[in-house]
Amino acid sequence: MEIRLSDSFTYKKLIRYVLPCIAMMIMTSIYSIVDGYFVSNIIGKNPFAAVNLVMPVLMAISAIGFMIGTGGSALTSYYMGLGEKKKANEVFSMLVWLIIISSCIVAVIGFVFMPQIVELLGASDTIRSDAILYGRILILSEPFFMLQNSFQSFLTTAEKQNLGLLVSVLAGITNMVLDFLLMFVFRLGIAGAAAATVCGQIIGSVVPLIYFATNTTGSLKLTKAKFDWKCIWKACGNGSSEMLTNLSTSLVSVVYNLQLMKLANENGIAAYGVIMYVSFIFMAIFFGYAIGVTPIIGYNYGAGNKKQLHSLLKKSLVITAVTAITMTVLSEVLALPIARIFVGYDDTLCRMTQTGMMLFSISFLFCGFNVFGSGFFTGLGNGLVSATISFLRTLVIQLAAVLMLPMVFGINGIWCAVAVAEAVTLVITITFLIKNKKKYGY
Repeated sequence: MEIRLSDSFTYKKLIRYVLPCIAMMIMTSIYSIVDGYFVSNIIGKNPFAAVNLVMPVLMAISAIGFMIGTGGSALTSYYMGLGEKKKANEVFSMLVWLIIISSCIVAVIGFVFMPQIVELLGASDTIRSDAILYGRILILSEPFFMLQNSFQSFLTTAEKQNLGLLVSVLAGITNMVLDFLLMFVFRLGIAGAAAATVCGQIIGSVVPLIYFATNTTGSLKLTKAKFDWKCIWKACGNGSSEMLTNLSTSLVSVVYNLQLMKLANENGIAAYGVIMYVSFIFMAIFFGYAIGVTPIIGYNYGAGNKKQLHSLLKKSLVITAVTAITMTVLSEVLALPIARIFVGYDDTLCRMTQTGMMLFSISFLFCGFNVFGSGFFTGLGNGLVSATISFLRTLVIQLAAVLMLPMVFGINGIWCAVAVAEAVTLVITITFLIKNKKKYGY
């Protein structure tokens, strides 16, 4: 039985609705992890460090897609809640064109200046050329990557989460198979890793684009649309928290890499890369839930259904708490086996990775609530509060922690920085939820 945004959501129905979004995000994370596994174990730890050095910049650029996708899905679902289907389709179509145009401009600029970007990131002579090559290939695929990111949200708004999951699975399988063929069989090195990722992104963007272009019965479809700067501003404002999350995470990752290069050289960056790959999977659960629940919140806010908003908030907090505890326990137990999978060929690096992962994993107790809190306010159209939560948790507090804690605790201070930032931000998230309760009636 198909679930609609207008339904009354029980725990079971809510989990069923968001599960494809969570699976979508996990699948996306998995094929990034497979990239890392093949690069580390087939090409070596220095190319692996090169990939992890330049990846934060590529993720920062793709933040435009996340911003327009999440902010746009909240806006289109709001119009759907008001019963203005034509307006919802016009806004959706306009935002797709905006992504295509902006991403093409960014891709050209990034390709030209990639050597300078890699230099600013502090690349050593050992990894510089690999970082430039990988970065240039990936930057050219930004139009596909941004569309892929945005369509994850728009397919949920269109009540086509299962199609979104199918597309993610196809993209992931394409990437993983090509990773094996291009790196292991044909020995194309770092260029093969980049090409495999690009092919996965093409599948993840073109298939949904074809669906929306040919769709005649679904709730969202591509139509003729003029640029409406007021709607663009509103969508970007709503999605600014997601953009800030990606931009801030990328910036902080650059600082992490600079700090780790000082304390542990390439080993530190490689260990951080493994920890980030693992965190992608766990964080994908929280982000997938937020992506899935945001259109429901936006719809009910547009429909003025305060009772359902209260129910969604309560159920989401319970689900987040159970997930957070489970994920923290799992990550602590699996720290050593995971480290051995990626860097078992180097005992020193393996021990460093295990310790870092165990300290970093404490952050999972807190971060889910902050991710949901940001998504909740995005759904309510309050981009300012949503962005503030994201800005504080991913940039301000975390940046202060990663710069200051190593002065006292050395490299362990770097691994603990995220947990400290998430715990402090949780207090702020709770404050916003309490303060705005009367305003929104949840």
